[in-house]
Amino acid sequence: MPMPYYVSPEQMMQDKAEYAKKGIAKGRSIIAMEYVDGILLAAENPSASLHKISEIYDNIAFAGAGKYSEFENLRKAGIRHADLKGFMYSREDVTARSLANGYSQSLGTIFSQEMKPLEVEILVVQIGHNGHTNEMYRISFDGSIIDEKQFAVIGGKSEAVQAVLKEKVPARPPDLRTALNLCIAALEQTGNQKLSLESLEVAVLDRTRDNRKFRRYSPAETKQFLA
Repeated sequence: MPMPYYVSPEQMMQDKAEYAKKGIAKGRSIIAMEYVDGILLAAENPSASLHKISEIYDNIAFAGAGKYSEFENLRKAGIRHADLKGFMYSREDVTARSLANGYSQSLGTIFSQEMKPLEVEILVVQIGHNGHTNEMYRISFDGSIIDEKQFAVIGGKSEAVQAVLKEKVPARPPDLRTALNLCIAALEQTGNQKLSLESLEVAVLDRTRDNRKFRRYSPAETKQFLA
């Protein structure tokens, strides 16, 4: 009689983590960076319709790297959660921290209980106003959550991009044009190729805007802005 196949819990978790990391690394990096008037989000994305960066709520944005169908489902769940909480309580009660905690619990549960983990890494960012600081949370496939400062990077060669930005990002938040140029330079340096602006997805959370702070830049607007 053959012996039953046994895998230790440690080995199973390690295999899951390696599987998820490989899926996330296949994509391209996404950068969130603080600038003078808010938070910039930039990503290399050849698709004009399948967005990696989106609005969650009035002053909260979401970015996902890895398997598109999986982080898109997370984005939709976040929007439903934010809308329901804002309707039942108040719009001020919808925060990036609460959303990040919810995502962390969901991803952690799936990673520990399901056979296949989600191949995703996500960012939840919120612009600060009325004296409050900006908030940037990076949530990994296993539910671990990291509170980032100045900038955050997910997906692709994220560690290499972080290393480049640590050397170049100034201590004080730069203006928007400088921040965007820093993001482009980091993506080009780690990808060893020139980026075309048509393949660049750019969005901002701008505190100077009324009501909804999220704004997406078209390739034409990005090109004109950088000219």
